Amino acid sequence: MNGFSPEELRLLRSLRTPRAVQDFLDTIPINFEENSETLLSPRRVLTERKAHCMEGALLAAAAFWVQGRRPLVVQLRTTMDDVDHSVALFQEQGRYGAVSKTNHAVLRWREPIYRDVRELAVSYFHEYFLDNGKRTLRAYSKPLDLSQKKFAGWTTTEHDLWRISDAMNELPYYNLLDASAVRRLRKADPLERKAGMLTEWEKNYCWKNAGK
Repeated sequence: MNGFSPEELRLLRSLRTPRAVQDFLDTIPINFEENSETLLSPRRVLTERKAHCMEGALLAAAAFWVQGRRPLVVQLRTTMDDVDHSVALFQEQGRYGAVSKTNHAVLRWREPIYRDVRELAVSYFHEYFLDNGKRTLRAYSKPLDLSQKKFAGWTTTEHDLWRISDAMNELPYYNLLDASAVRRLRKADPLERKAGMLTEWEKNYCWKNAGK
């Protein structure tokens, strides 16, 4: 189904719950893309021990697939002066949650308490802002199901998964707020901005489009 080796399958099967998937993902350092932009497959993430947000979402989706869940990813779309964020979607008892890879104290794991994908996406709105306090989250994508045949080989390929990035860009996106609401937005206050600068992994490089 997914091309993983027996050793890789044992590891992914040992992550029996979404919480275990998130805990494992948190142990993987951030991919700062020091040489060039990447979109590593789950196998390469396991081998190279690094991941940015989209790579982390793909690894989580792969783990879900091994466990019999649908491998679903959702893109959170921002204004042009910020960076989009990707999460792996899951359901428990009919409610949605998300596994998230990030280097920040925010935009992280979401408990499965949300009635639909929009409600989950809205939960990221308040903490999604630039250093100047501008709130930037604007839309979310339809979930992308990576079990489709056209994505065959995505879990273990040695090539960057730009085809998945392209597919994400072609999805329908749903606005979270209209222009009137945007005009009324209050900037994050100084304390929020200070908290937003907390990071988990030391940032040694300038990076672009690696996710939040």
